[in-house]
Parts: sequence; structure tokens; C-alpha cells
Amino acid sequence: MTVTTPAPHTPPTPAPPTTARSTTPAADLSLTRLHLMRAGFLLMGVGLAIVKWPLLSSAHTLPLYEGVTLCLLTAMSLLALVGLRYPVTMLPVLLFESAWKLLWLSLVVLPKAISGELDAATSDLAVNCSLVVVILAVTPWRFVWRHYVRAAGDRWR
Repeated sequence: MTVTTPAPHTPPTPAPPTTARSTTPAADLSLTRLHLMRAGFLLMGVGLAIVKWPLLSSAHTLPLYEGVTLCLLTAMSLLALVGLRYPVTMLPVLLFESAWKLLWLSLVVLPKAISGELDAATSDLAVNCSLVVVILAVTPWRFVWRHYVRAAGDRWR
């Protein structure tokens, strides 16, 4: 009688460990692109902090919509500063910044300029808002297209 011994059991080879870097959307972007996004967040965050934060102590004395705008832009500056650490996660902040400025420039400034009714205050604000070109330049538009337009949305149920 022949006794056969079973072959020793070898555990399956474990898959190589995945790093957070390879599983995050940030892995889709080059380090240079991430740093460019950080530069955009820095410009937005520090610029708004310099201009808007000193006005916060008198926010209660401002007319209604000026107070609302001050608080909104202050919140935007805080979110932009968070974007220095998490540029991909905070990408919607860049999209919001681009959207509102492009809308205001095209729906308010452009018609006034065409009709010759562009006053000094609107003109000054338009110059400030034209810095949106920096945000437009650092936004990874292919990434935005892939992850916000083409990708499947979150489930509804």
C-alpha cells in the first residue's frame, strides 16, 4: 500500500499593496499640475485674505448684500487655503470661482462696455475679476471633464 502525502498548501500570493496615491483622483494629475493648482489656491486665498479679512470686524455695519458678499468671499478664501493641502478635493472651489466671475464679466460688464455705460466702479471690479484667467489656466480641464461630466454620477437611491 502506497501512502501519498498531500502537497503542502501554499497560500495565494498576496496582491501588491496599493498606496493611497494610486487609488486617488490626484494620481491622474502630474505633480506639476497639482502645484499649479496650489498656486491658484494661494493667489485666491491670500488675495482675498488681504482684501476681505480686515473688513470682517465691521461686517455688521455694511449694507445687506455687501455684508453677504464679504462673508461669501471670506469663506471662499478659507476654502482656497484648504486647497493648498487638498487641491483635487477642493477643485470645485476653483470651478465656482471661475463660474461666477465669467458669468459676471459676460452678463454685467460686457453689455455695459458694449453700450458705453461702463462706470469707474464696475471697470475697477472688472479688472480685479479678470484675474480669473489665472484660475482658468491652472484648472485641469481634462480632469474636470472626465470626473465631473463624463463619469457616472452618484446613485440616487
